[in-house]
Amino acid sequence: MTTVTLSEHVEEIEKLFREHNRALIAFLQCRLNSHSDAQEVAQDAYLRMLTLDNREDVESLRSYLFRIAGNLAIDRLRKRKVRGDFVAGQSQDEPMAEESPVHHAIAVEQVAGLRKALSELPPKTSQAFVLHVIEGRDFGSVAQTMNLSERMVRYHVTNALAHCRAMVDEQEMP
Repeated sequence: MTTVTLSEHVEEIEKLFREHNRALIAFLQCRLNSHSDAQEVAQDAYLRMLTLDNREDVESLRSYLFRIAGNLAIDRLRKRKVRGDFVAGQSQDEPMAEESPVHHAIAVEQVAGLRKALSELPPKTSQAFVLHVIEGRDFGSVAQTMNLSERMVRYHVTNALAHCRAMVDEQEMP
């Protein structure tokens, strides 16, 4: 069994992106009925491919990429359904249920961790992340706001996501 270096792995993922990104986006768009959701899920799938631990165990990177993307799309659809059910269950004059102190403490801790992670990033990377992930803007809108290309916005958001994921993984390690 041969060991793949990090640079070789990155090159493999770049090649995968060049050769299969259009097909992946089309595949996801059919499942999600949203081009922007398809792009986001594809981005998450590539990020997971980049952070793959046991590359040697994967026979076909393309198949694995599509499997990851398909699973992420299912997760996205489930979240949509849960959100839709929740919103449908809330009446306009019914106040939201009170949060427990434990939930509040966890949320405060998560926000503090996110702020710390974002403060460690370059300003453009942090801004792109906040505009896209926190405010929910699409890549085109963020690109216009920041006077960057959509590709650069994706680059910055991907780097921010990787950094945040590394921070979470680091915190979860005993």
